[in-house]
Amino acid sequence: MRIIFAGTPEFAKIALEQIYLAGHELVLVLTQPDRPAGRGLKLQASSVKKYALEQSLPIFQPQGLKLDGKFADEANQAKEKISSLKADLVIVAAYGLILPHWVLQATKYGCLNIHASLLPQWRGAAPIHRAVMAGDAETGICIMQMDEGLDTGDVLLSQSISIDPLETTANLLEKLSKMGGELIIKAIEHIDDLKPTPQIHALASYAHKITKEESILDWNKSSKVLQRQVLGLNPSPGASSQLENETFKVWHAHAIESDFNGLANSAPNGCVVSVNNDAIDVQCQEGLLRITQLQRAGHKKMPLSELLKGKPIPVGSCFS
Repeated sequence: MRIIFAGTPEFAKIALEQIYLAGHELVLVLTQPDRPAGRGLKLQASSVKKYALEQSLPIFQPQGLKLDGKFADEANQAKEKISSLKADLVIVAAYGLILPHWVLQATKYGCLNIHASLLPQWRGAAPIHRAVMAGDAETGICIMQMDEGLDTGDVLLSQSISIDPLETTANLLEKLSKMGGELIIKAIEHIDDLKPTPQIHALASYAHKITKEESILDWNKSSKVLQRQVLGLNPSPGASSQLENETFKVWHAHAIESDFNGLANSAPNGCVVSVNNDAIDVQCQEGLLRITQLQRAGHKKMPLSELLKGKPIPVGSCFS
């Protein structure tokens, strides 16, 4: 089958790799333009572009696809390319650009999207983060026939997976990336036999982009809520908090009951009540948050024991 692939991050790269290895003809790869990244802010290619270059696949990186939009020239170039290729199908995975009507209608089978949630739950940009942060018991992958709405199209295939209470977005992303690659191959192979299932729009929820403000831990919340926040924001952007005018990233933590006597019974929220080489316990509105992975701003990630050697975090100090 002649396929156009549109995607950008590692999640999409895994699907692209599976399609390539399955022997399908990838006639074009669309991915976001290179972006500045890292301390030097050098332009970095997306994971999808890097893989496409390794396999000598044709690549195009338009900044927009609306024919009457800000990047109309690039959009019209894309239309000419896509029209000339006479592809059978467009596969989309975390591309990052809205596909206008002309793209949806450009191929025989239209556009199939690999979406990392059990639609109609968590439509939108950050479904994995939101599932973890909400404490969902399960999530999954849906292969959706795209329409002009935001993840509103009919579902062609789906597969679920349970979410462990201590699952990070990073771990779940890895599992769902593999699942998405496997499920899209199944969809391609059985495309003429797939039966579309309309979504129940009244049950929809939206996975809005993660904001910088959401990374800040509010110690006036329960430890269970903060646990989900920490795990959901790992690997990006990371949960953060201030301690004595120093910023820390909290990469892993879990809630525990505050069931012992002493400082924890009277400590203000955000106060450190226990410290050892393996964990730091912090008072919350309800319970304690046991931090097991912590990083000082501007420093490399390191074991907690090494971080504490450099500059101790004393019992009684308070995060804010």
